[in-house]
Amino acid sequence: MSLSGFAGKGLFITLQCLKAFDDEINAFLDNMFGPRDSRVRGWFMLDSYLPTFVLTVLYLLSIWLGNRFMKSRPALSLRGLLTFYNLGITLLSAYMLAELILSSWEGGYNLQCQDLTSAGEADIRVARVLWWYYFSKLIEFLDTIFFVLRKKTSQITFLHVYHHASMFNIWWCVLNWIPCGQSFFGPTLNSFIHILMYSYYGLSVFPSMHKYLWWKRYLTQAQLVQFVLTITHTLSAVVRPCGFPFGCLIFQSSYMLTLVILFLNFYVQTYRKKPMKKDTDAPPAGKEVKNGFSKVYFTATNGAINKKAQ
Repeated sequence: MSLSGFAGKGLFITLQCLKAFDDEINAFLDNMFGPRDSRVRGWFMLDSYLPTFVLTVLYLLSIWLGNRFMKSRPALSLRGLLTFYNLGITLLSAYMLAELILSSWEGGYNLQCQDLTSAGEADIRVARVLWWYYFSKLIEFLDTIFFVLRKKTSQITFLHVYHHASMFNIWWCVLNWIPCGQSFFGPTLNSFIHILMYSYYGLSVFPSMHKYLWWKRYLTQAQLVQFVLTITHTLSAVVRPCGFPFGCLIFQSSYMLTLVILFLNFYVQTYRKKPMKKDTDAPPAGKEVKNGFSKVYFTATNGAINKKAQ
């Protein structure tokens, strides 16, 4: 058999193994969660878990391999790319916020508990926006890639990687089984927070704007408030059920609690345990601003620039 024949056979076997793995994992998920929502069948990347799983593995590998690759190379600035990226995420977040507010208003959503079917076409409209929310979590993997390329390894913490990787996978499940109804609330709040957050990152690219960016700690506080409100909203549907799956409510509350713990730990480590020395420790305007917030991560940091790395 020729070399090309062996390569073709190897590729065929690999594809067969991937298909078998895909069938097994999708069957497992269907058995665990029950029938999927038929309204999202055929939507991009939703019918199979394999793309989401493979992209997550590639994301994790890119962190390890990227750090090794950049170890002996100079850090990249990426100012122009970061400006474009942060602007794009800000605009996408603004679209999702507006569309979620309008579609939930159109459907007459009940803030305490909203089921999956009663709003008709408005539910489909919400589901379409939530697909973009799911896909945005893939785009936000670039936050970490930019850290790697700029050699900001202190920012690639457990919280950072856990939050990015888990959100992408969790929202694949959400879109397949609970793509509307009660699921709308968290993304609505998160889209608002991301408008503020990525606007901050985009502005921090420009040294002339540094003197106006005094509000970074309040972004962390807003993030914590977001998590608490989402947990409260989720548990309100437990107190007053409306047909939304009980197991999903408990899982979401538990997951959000892990984020509260991790982000609260960040806040304490950054703003409570360390003395605040604004006059003596603050760098001169335009001289140096750390990328992110000192070896920790509060959301999806990527914008603040260390002048030494440029």
